[in-house]
Amino acid sequence: VFILENKSDMMDLFHFFGQLEDPRKDINQKYPFLEILFLTMSAVISGAEGWADIKRFGDSHIAWLRQYLPFKQGIPVDDTIARIIRRLSPVQLNDIFINFVNQVRSAQGVEQIAIDGKTLRHSFSNGTKTALHSITVWSKSRGLVLAQQKSPGWKNEQQGVLEILDSLILKNAIVSVDAINTQKKIAAKIVAKKGHYVMALKRNHRLFRQEAEAYLHKLERDEPSLIERYEETVCERGRIDHRVYHKVNVTDWLSESAQWAGIQSVLRVNRTREDKRSGKQQQEVAFYISSLEADVQQLAQSIRGHWEVENKAHWVLDVVYKEDDCTINAEDGAENMAILRRFALNLSRLHPDKMSMRGKLKMAGWSDEYRSALIFGVGG
Repeated sequence: VFILENKSDMMDLFHFFGQLEDPRKDINQKYPFLEILFLTMSAVISGAEGWADIKRFGDSHIAWLRQYLPFKQGIPVDDTIARIIRRLSPVQLNDIFINFVNQVRSAQGVEQIAIDGKTLRHSFSNGTKTALHSITVWSKSRGLVLAQQKSPGWKNEQQGVLEILDSLILKNAIVSVDAINTQKKIAAKIVAKKGHYVMALKRNHRLFRQEAEAYLHKLERDEPSLIERYEETVCERGRIDHRVYHKVNVTDWLSESAQWAGIQSVLRVNRTREDKRSGKQQQEVAFYISSLEADVQQLAQSIRGHWEVENKAHWVLDVVYKEDDCTINAEDGAENMAILRRFALNLSRLHPDKMSMRGKLKMAGWSDEYRSALIFGVGG
């Protein structure tokens, strides 16, 4: 866990924010830029959902804010806060976020990274009426959002994923993506950066899936000893999930595999989901490819672990930080606030308190001491 050890270290956070360019003209800078950023970050980590919330937070916590920055001019009106945050460069802000995360991440050990898209349903632009679609990069191993980047939409996620991979340290990491991002260019990028991939193989690669299905059927009939098998049953949320994994190493028989950088194995997963209350069952067969030299149990953990990005990142952002209900949309406001929420999420997760994320959000709103601990890693 990354915890700042003394109050002088709190300047590290201010150092990151200090790298942003002030979007205002020199003649219109009544309120210091760093104060506006610190106010907004503090309000978001305490549960603020919009510009008026940020203003109210500042007015009611001005004494706490002045422990760290002067705030000689007090708290600006909500329109001023909105105008400054909306006009920040999202590219610069995202780069600073990634630099902050890379400083926190450990260089040792194997890290599983899940990449998935998310749409902010109410962030419609006045001009295009298109909601913000962003790509979230989640570290299962660290419990952190590693990066977030705007995408033109879920149909065009691939280019955004390629760009975001360029900014990440991937050496020895296991990168998992959903089916829409199972692309040869993405696999090649991951391998080139010395990482490994686990990718869902669906109908967007129909021929390869058919080959894999036929090959497994052939081995089951003729050489079952060449198939690694792993089985697990998980009971949670009112259902019973039973999964059977079959792994085979890639051979010349799978001609489509030659187009995928570093590929080592193909997996078939037979899933059966039973509703405890009704007894109704659903069955599904899924295929995956991987460049990781590992046994079937480790690959099963990587496949299952991918969906943490939904449960521990997207779900928390929607339910705890109310991201999906946010109606901020003008200029780059939606994207910039999305990055600041992920800053807040990471700072909260880095704190060693075992309290839930909802509990940490409430405590940050109630307690000046606890808010300081989340943001700066000091105090209780």
